Amino acid sequence: MFFSVLFPLPSPCELSRMGELTVYKAVAEMRRLSASGEEVSFSFTSYSESKQETHGIVEVRRARLRVRAIDHPVENGDLLELYTDLDTLEQRRFYIPTLMTFNGKLLKLQ
Repeated sequence: MFFSVLFPLPSPCELSRMGELTVYKAVAEMRRLSASGEEVSFSFTSYSESKQETHGIVEVRRARLRVRAIDHPVENGDLLELYTDLDTLEQRRFYIPTLMTFNGKLLKLQ
């Protein structure tokens, strides 16, 4: 247990208090932080529905989620999350089920 001496493992009690962060809980927190003007970081697996292909993992270091336009519905809009990449100022989007990490935390899809 050399490794656990250097890096103590959390106790079962601590693990149960931590809970698991699901994709949808993470998106809710990302929306809350973005609405208050804070930056978030995340990663997701890219996916083009029209081309039916992926280009691997996309890492976004600084972003804010954008508010959805109610008057312009988008196909599969309930699965898409809009964001602004604050490093490039590009307006982008990702499919919520492809979200992998949020602020350095690994997410679970449920």
